[in-house]
Amino acid sequence: MMGGGGQQQLQQLSQELEAIDEEIGELEGEIDDLQTRQSEIDDAIEAVQTLDSGSMVQVPLGGGAYIRAEVQDIDEVIVDLGGGYAAEQDQGDAVEALERKRDVLDDRIDDVQDEISELEAESDEIEQQAQQMQQQMQQQQMQQLQQQQQGEDE
Repeated sequence: MMGGGGQQQLQQLSQELEAIDEEIGELEGEIDDLQTRQSEIDDAIEAVQTLDSGSMVQVPLGGGAYIRAEVQDIDEVIVDLGGGYAAEQDQGDAVEALERKRDVLDDRIDDVQDEISELEAESDEIEQQAQQMQQQMQQQQMQQLQQQQQGEDE
C-alpha cells in the first residue's frame, strides 16, 4: 500500500518541479540581460559605422545625465576588451571587436537556451512520474474501496 509514502513522493516531485521552474525563470532573465547587451553592442556598431568626425553626440555621464560632444576623430575608438582593459582601435578594428563580443553573447544565449531545454525535458519527465504515481494511488484506493465493500457484503 502506497498511502502516506506516495503522498510524500508526490510532494517531493512537486518541490523538484518548483525548483526547476525557478531555475528556468532565472535563466530566462539571463537571456533577457544578454539580449540587452547585444542590443547595446548593435547600437555601438551602428554608431561607429555611421558617425563621421565632427558629428555631435550625447555622451552619458551616469545617473541619467548627458553632455553634447563633438567627435574629433572617428578613427580613434576605444573599445572595452574585458577584464577592466580597453584599447584604442581604428574604426574597422573597433567594429570587428564589437562583433566578436556580440558573437560571444550569441554563443552564451545558445548555451542558456540549451540549459532551459534540458530543464524543460526534466520537468516533463517529473510531471509524467507524478501523473503515473497519482494514477497508481487512485487505483489502489479504488481496490481498497472494492475490498471494503466486498467485506461488508459478506
